[in-house]
Amino acid sequence: MMPAMLLSAATGLALVLLSLALLMTVLRIIRGPTLPDRVLGLDMLVAIAIGLIAVIAIRTGFNLYIDIAIALGLVGFLATVAFARFILVRGLAPEHAPQGASAAAPTKPSSKQVRSGQAGRRKRKGARR
Repeated sequence: MMPAMLLSAATGLALVLLSLALLMTVLRIIRGPTLPDRVLGLDMLVAIAIGLIAVIAIRTGFNLYIDIAIALGLVGFLATVAFARFILVRGLAPEHAPQGASAAAPTKPSSKQVRSGQAGRRKRKGARR
């Protein structure tokens, strides 16, 4: 009788705390201010959702929820990697761009940069043969 009450109270408290964390994370995602902040918030949102699913699995005793939490973890990891790749390719956020640079009009690489990139590709191709 006593362990069941303790488990019920612990899972109830965990659900309340995780729900509060979920709300605070959503507020952080909305407020930003930068894209990396939002991506980090989405990653945290996935982690909190996994915690909520795990607590619900403990509370209900339905073990399939654990498999769902594992799948969500894998998808969340892949989404974080994809967002990080997007940020890396996109470059600096507009808030951190140098004065006078426009995020909508990226600068064109100079002909010297293009030639050095082509030479690097030729060297790599030659190294494989």
